[in-house]
Amino acid sequence: MMLGIRFVNFTYCIGDSLVTLAAVLAILVLAPGAAVLLPPVLLIPLHFAAFFALLYMTSQQPEMGNGGLYSFAYIYLTGNPVLGEALVRRGLLALVGYLICGAILVAKHRDQHKTTRFVHVVRRFDLSTPVHLWQLRMALGVSLVLTAGQVFGVERFMWMGFACASLLSEYPYSGDTSVRFRQRIVGAVAGSLAFLVLYMVMPASLCPLLGPLGGLCLGFCTDYRYKTAMNCFGALSLGTGLYGLTGAVLLRITDTLLGVLFGLVFAAVFHRLAAVRLLARAREE
Repeated sequence: MMLGIRFVNFTYCIGDSLVTLAAVLAILVLAPGAAVLLPPVLLIPLHFAAFFALLYMTSQQPEMGNGGLYSFAYIYLTGNPVLGEALVRRGLLALVGYLICGAILVAKHRDQHKTTRFVHVVRRFDLSTPVHLWQLRMALGVSLVLTAGQVFGVERFMWMGFACASLLSEYPYSGDTSVRFRQRIVGAVAGSLAFLVLYMVMPASLCPLLGPLGGLCLGFCTDYRYKTAMNCFGALSLGTGLYGLTGAVLLRITDTLLGVLFGLVFAAVFHRLAAVRLLARAREE
């Protein structure tokens, strides 16, 4: 968030941006815990409202990457909810983050978009605009897959969320997600198998370095398939401690397949419904 805010603003005045930044962090802190306490019937409305709010407040320019930054943070925290004292500590951490990121936001963007208020951005909402159609599709799709993961008790369901979001976060908006669908599967399988082999042949004392190694290599990747493969290293480093090596690898691949399959089908259905609606609207006009 620090690096993102340094270069990308929210496209409205600094005063409103500071307010929405606080709202974003409040959502990230509170919504995951609320999802644990609420009955299943309320999970879809909670996730959708929280996710859409995050995207709308931060991602009026999805091509700058903000959508992935804040949405993946939400998915990760939803998969790692905390309550009680741990929630208080997470809130204090968010407060420190707000002070740092808010200061950067003011220093870098205080003179931009002075006449644009957040309410003006809200009034411009229009589903015939690709960015707003993209926001709605991503929020609805991810909220559904997260809810399904929680309701059906899928182990490490946030991996499903990451996979689904990776398809739906692609911008410019397109109804065809088949290319990224294939790339995600190839990357997940290759990365998981590479982790499996390295974990088995490396000395046990060096295995904890696989996670940081994946993160380092990720920084040098430009192809989506390789990024997906390197992402597996950090995830499996944590997952191995919970499920064992083989269990973590199988779970990573399975969750990825479930997430991208859902994303592929959802994107196709959503695009079809959106096209019908836009056609009907055009006829009315």
